Amino acid sequence: MNSQIALKGKPKRFAMLDYGLFEVHAGPRTIGICGAVVETDAGEVVLIDTGFPEKYAHDPEAATIEDALGSFGRVLSITPENMPKPQLAKLGLTPADITLMIQSHTHIDHLGHMGGFPGVPILIAAAERALPRPLYWSGKQPMEWPDADYHMVTEDFVLGPDFEVLFCPGHAPGQLAFMLRLPETGWLLFTSDAISRASEIDERFAGSWDEAQAIHHGARLMELARERDATVIYGHSPQQWPGLKKAPEWFT
Repeated sequence: MNSQIALKGKPKRFAMLDYGLFEVHAGPRTIGICGAVVETDAGEVVLIDTGFPEKYAHDPEAATIEDALGSFGRVLSITPENMPKPQLAKLGLTPADITLMIQSHTHIDHLGHMGGFPGVPILIAAAERALPRPLYWSGKQPMEWPDADYHMVTEDFVLGPDFEVLFCPGHAPGQLAFMLRLPETGWLLFTSDAISRASEIDERFAGSWDEAQAIHHGARLMELARERDATVIYGHSPQQWPGLKKAPEWFT
């Protein structure tokens, strides 16, 4: 059963948040760590993901050792400016403005401040919330679930007018992606890690939690984008990230 939470307004504008830079050893490739904000014409503000835990902004080397993240890659740049509060401030927003948080999945680079918005409901896939703890990284699950009002996703559903939450397990058991329509841009697909970069499609999503499901959902997302002539923003594209519009700029 899907969450009964719903937005009243239509998406008015969309912004990408810059949570820092990371180098993945495979490739190697440099990726942006991102979140997103959706503001509706009813004044609702939705925050999607919150980046790495704050310890990475203060001592990334120690944090990397503590989490055994060095086998995967290394932090290139995560500063206090890359934390959610300063990123929201670039948009003229504060944590008090957030009316809904969405957790696209629970890997380390997406849930660092999941507990940082007390009183804000959290939309998350039931498959992730059913875990004893958030996925975090490589078998380490040091974070507890924050005390929050959780709303579960088990399939695609319409969160509000022109705002669809797409259930796309593959990269992670409860991976979510997002399709919304903006007044000027038209349809916009934010894939999150359901498709981290365009080349992942040709790579057949190697290394995913479930490669077969990742391939399936990657294909259907791209078909949906073609049908709606949607602008596509990938979760971690080395090619797209440097030139991608980010806070304080908005897609409208």
